[in-house]
Amino acid sequence: MVKAPEAGFQFDLAKRNAYLEAKGVKPPAPWKTGTTIAGIIFKDGVVLGADTRSTAGTTVADKNCEKIHYIAPNVYCCGAGTAADTENVTGMISSQLDLHRYALQRQTRVVTAMTLLKSHLFKYQGHVSAALVLGGVDVRGPHLFTVYPHGSTDALPYATMGSGSLNAMAVFEDEYRDDMSREDAIKLVAKAIRSGIFNDLGSGSNVDICVIEANDKVEYMRNMEYLQGRTYDRQQPIVFKPDSLKVTGEKEHAVVNLDAVHIIEGEPGDAMDVST
Repeated sequence: MVKAPEAGFQFDLAKRNAYLEAKGVKPPAPWKTGTTIAGIIFKDGVVLGADTRSTAGTTVADKNCEKIHYIAPNVYCCGAGTAADTENVTGMISSQLDLHRYALQRQTRVVTAMTLLKSHLFKYQGHVSAALVLGGVDVRGPHLFTVYPHGSTDALPYATMGSGSLNAMAVFEDEYRDDMSREDAIKLVAKAIRSGIFNDLGSGSNVDICVIEANDKVEYMRNMEYLQGRTYDRQQPIVFKPDSLKVTGEKEHAVVNLDAVHIIEGEPGDAMDVST
């Protein structure tokens, strides 16, 4: 007879972890992720921004990745944390909202996307590493939300997340104004992302900007600012002029004549016994 699972939370893994820790087993160290994402509300819409560096520990895995994800025609989302989590969570919510729009035959509300995201993340208690800045414009105007990996949310006029969030927030705190123009909002978000790129080792490369306005008007400016490009182009192949390299010494090595090498095969009894 199969016993039905008990309702409520289960702490079996917590007990296991405590037992292993008491035995001296060290838990795996978490990976440090790096990102600078930001967004602000301006007079006619929302501006989102992100850097393009993807890291794996202390290694730069991708210099030009996309961190601004499509949610709906009028809603976009910046993701910080584990790249696989942010891409799959936003893709899943985007698919659900497609069906929602088809059923209701109306534009997606930004708060609907926020509710789906926070409900999914809360269900996994922070084990899905997706910290999101969600922005969009619907019939109620522009909206900007932050969604934390544990499922908590904030509604703010400007927001930053990621390892470079403090650098970007310093720029917003100093220069943000209500009812900013489109051009000023773009410049301010780009400046905030630049602050994260130049002051945070986990952020880097280029600046991506996404502007969302009413009537599903979206402008996604990929690599709007190319900050860390090469300062020179290396010639391929490299050609050295004759006699440009000075010979400092010579050394001769004896070359083994392979014809003089005799290969001796082992006897059948010399093989290793692998029988069980």
